Amino acid sequence: MTPNRILPDLQCSLLVEDVRQEASGNIILVGVLGVIRVPQVPIAAPKVCVVNRWCAGIGQFNEQVRLVAPDGQQVLRKSNAKFALPDPTQTATLVSVFPGIEFPTAGVYHIEVLVDDVMKIRYPIPVVVVQQPGQAPAAPAIPQAPKA
Repeated sequence: MTPNRILPDLQCSLLVEDVRQEASGNIILVGVLGVIRVPQVPIAAPKVCVVNRWCAGIGQFNEQVRLVAPDGQQVLRKSNAKFALPDPTQTATLVSVFPGIEFPTAGVYHIEVLVDDVMKIRYPIPVVVVQQPGQAPAAPAIPQAPKA
């Protein structure tokens, strides 16, 4: 008996600055992000994309991608996409584009990727405030002597 539905595997998931497509149809990933360095918060990113590659499945599926705030509860953005894998040798590459995302605070955000409501991966994306070149470093706090 041949199965008519097998939940796919997530071959990879990457957060990137942009995705472009060559004339051949191949995609080019621009700026793979493991951490987002910003000069201050809140700040808005012009665009970020999540690229997911699915394989080894059979059937029709619904992918959901979520960007979750550091509190672990608030979903800042989400996308849904349908895709099909006619046989286990096929792959599907999906790109979720999130324009104008605001990062209200520094902290660890998360990308969550689900297929048919089954969580396949959840990975951290730290948003870190970094000092810009030419800026004076913040003055360290001077400890006060205890009063007698």
